[in-house]
Amino acid sequence: MGTPQLPSMRPTRADAARNYDLLVTAAREAFTENGADTSLEEIARRAGVGIGTLYRRFPNRTALLEAVYVDEIQSVCDRAYGFAEELEPFEALAAWLRSFVGYAISKKSLAGELTVALGKDSEFFQTCKVNVREAGQLLLDKAKASGEVRPELDLTDIMRLVGGINMSRDMEPEQAQRLLDIVLCGLRPADSRPQPAS
Repeated sequence: MGTPQLPSMRPTRADAARNYDLLVTAAREAFTENGADTSLEEIARRAGVGIGTLYRRFPNRTALLEAVYVDEIQSVCDRAYGFAEELEPFEALAAWLRSFVGYAISKKSLAGELTVALGKDSEFFQTCKVNVREAGQLLLDKAKASGEVRPELDLTDIMRLVGGINMSRDMEPEQAQRLLDIVLCGLRPADSRPQPAS
């Protein structure tokens, strides 16, 4: 049995798919700028479509939130596979964790509202988590195989550390990146960590 597919509501008809993409993009931008309670009318206006078109694609706010969230999770997973192909193993893992921290800080309100609507143990969230874990595990396994990451480390532990960085509501992005640097240093075997200048 393979990894469960991320849920997708994207239609196949070209004009419907175009409207879907316009709405998801507009919603993502609006949620990032103004929070997840941005009015659906504002999102339709940004997308350049009527409110009826929005409701045909997304019958309620939760459906739109789900579509944006899945789009973001797919992007997080795609980045992992891209980094695995383009970068050395440790740099790929580090780049992905950096992008994950940036993503999570900007998407807190979105995840929070969806958690209230669906429940944190919903099948929707479980499927998203499995896909993210599989992508992260690929990077961690490659970094371990290269000897650049301590062999006893577990992805769940790393994600909890990174999740701890994301939990603080008032943390500046610069501080989040500094904390992530500390985590990344701790992933390396002791003999390969950068030594302070004498």
